[in-house]
Amino acid sequence: MRRREFITILGGAAALPISVRAQQAGTPVVGFLSSRTASDATSAVAAFHRGLNEMGYFEGQNVAIEYRWAEGQYDRLPALAADLVRRQVAVIAATGGTISSRAAKAATSTIPIIFGTGEDPVKLGLVATLSRPGGNVTGVHTFIGQMEAKRLGLLHELIPTAALVGVLLNPKSSSFATLSNDIRDAARNLGQEVNVVNASSEGDIRAAFATFARLRAAALLVAADPFFNTQLDQIVALAAQYAIPAIYELREFAVAGGLISYGTSLLEAYRQIGLYTGRILKGDKPIDLPVVQSTKFELVINLKTAKALGLEVPPGLSARADEVIE
Repeated sequence: MRRREFITILGGAAALPISVRAQQAGTPVVGFLSSRTASDATSAVAAFHRGLNEMGYFEGQNVAIEYRWAEGQYDRLPALAADLVRRQVAVIAATGGTISSRAAKAATSTIPIIFGTGEDPVKLGLVATLSRPGGNVTGVHTFIGQMEAKRLGLLHELIPTAALVGVLLNPKSSSFATLSNDIRDAARNLGQEVNVVNASSEGDIRAAFATFARLRAAALLVAADPFFNTQLDQIVALAAQYAIPAIYELREFAVAGGLISYGTSLLEAYRQIGLYTGRILKGDKPIDLPVVQSTKFELVINLKTAKALGLEVPPGLSARADEVIE
């Protein structure tokens, strides 16, 4: 064999996709599908790795991972899921909300899927029952989509004199109608006036905050949505710019300077997805892995932000917080 031909063969092998090279080497390949961006999901990916590691799998050593990021553009997910199926990955971890789970399920009925969703997976049709999922799908139910009433109640407790509360919702969310109805029902029960503004792009978010300012909204509820998670820095910065107290779903918002957050420990959910992914690699079947229901919820209050907004956090609320940032 000539030297040039040998180099060409080597170059061609190196140019093969990760999944093909890994499979040729006998290494299992995991598909990681997410509606989020790689940059905003670093802590989530680390938690996923922790779960894999606990099952004895380490990326680059005895498992390969093909990442597919929709970067907040939900319409990209079906094609990304289909690409993972074409590459014949051993299992798909469908993360970043219900919309990723649905895209993965629509793409394959044979490759095992481990989902993470904030909505009821039985009602969504992802599984038959929580205890016996059936088919090729199981995962983690985080209850994120069912926490809006609780978040609105916490905001009302923090600012009981608020005449109007703004609500930021993504109309492209698969749970848009449910979230909207839950929030309006909760508002009626509290006697709280709300104004819902839709946003599904960076420009929409900027315009929404200008609308809240024009309406003189005294507080803001940022509804649960993976796209809003990709825009965390922008949303927190706008809330500070307009001096509007806001509540969010994820701890990361409060850590970044948001006022208050309440919701499922998303990192624990990603760790569990990693654990289940590892169990599938070891030979377990989705039908034998019951859906995990998150039981760890976090209330985080940023007192530095409260002080900057001139707010006095009720002692009872501070006492219930899992974390207080000072």
